[in-house]
Amino acid sequence: MTAYYTFSHREPQADGRCIAHYQPTEHAQGAWNEHEQHMAPATGILTHELSQFAAQDDMRIARISLDILGLIPFDEFTITTRCIRPGRTIELIEAVMSSRGRDCIIARAWRLMTQDTSQIAGLEDQQAKHNPEQLSEWQGMKGWPGKFIESVHLVSEADRRPGKGMVWITNEKQMVEGEPTTDLVKLLGMVDTANGVVPRLGMGLSKLQWMFPNTDLQIHMHRAPKGQWLGIEAVQQYGADGIGLTSAVLHDVHGPFGRSEQILTIRPMPQ
Repeated sequence: MTAYYTFSHREPQADGRCIAHYQPTEHAQGAWNEHEQHMAPATGILTHELSQFAAQDDMRIARISLDILGLIPFDEFTITTRCIRPGRTIELIEAVMSSRGRDCIIARAWRLMTQDTSQIAGLEDQQAKHNPEQLSEWQGMKGWPGKFIESVHLVSEADRRPGKGMVWITNEKQMVEGEPTTDLVKLLGMVDTANGVVPRLGMGLSKLQWMFPNTDLQIHMHRAPKGQWLGIEAVQQYGADGIGLTSAVLHDVHGPFGRSEQILTIRPMPQ
């Protein structure tokens, strides 16, 4: 199988909603639990549905906010997409992933009007030190189980360390079997790995005494990403009361394009 998901059918509703039916392939398998999907491809398939819903040429997705409501079953699922706040220049759309009779993820996206602002464009986030093709393969994340982690290829800056560093990631899979994968879907479908590229507790699930799963994923983009490589310039911080934060500047090969945040629940690993 060359994709993370297979598509079954789509059901337009009289109230404007659209319900799409999917099945995950083995490549979408998660790392914390073999019976769940990884949040990274789940983000990708939700982005796929959001970006197709009532698309307009003069607007693009600028932010996606995803809340994880619980385990994402490794099973067939639906995505129900609707418009919450319509508008000619600003609109808010929502996609809800549901499986086994309950909602798993709620994703909301602000879609904003695009126009030429090149005369005043400016960035504070810095260009990455190296192009991914210049870096050596990095096997650190391969200590995690799950078929999604097996599907990705990673390279790393030499100064990456627990808590901070830069990693580039790509894969050769389509998001949906038999359908073209846009650059937006490709790259956003790997952003959730930010929580695993600089863990303060070291690499490899079998060696950990503490868990640090994220309960959300926030992605903000000041421009549309391009290409097949996602650069993750991540910082991971743990508080003293069981809550942590993974933050990242997101890059493609042309430079920084946005940022991500993930709030973490830190708790002892079940014995």
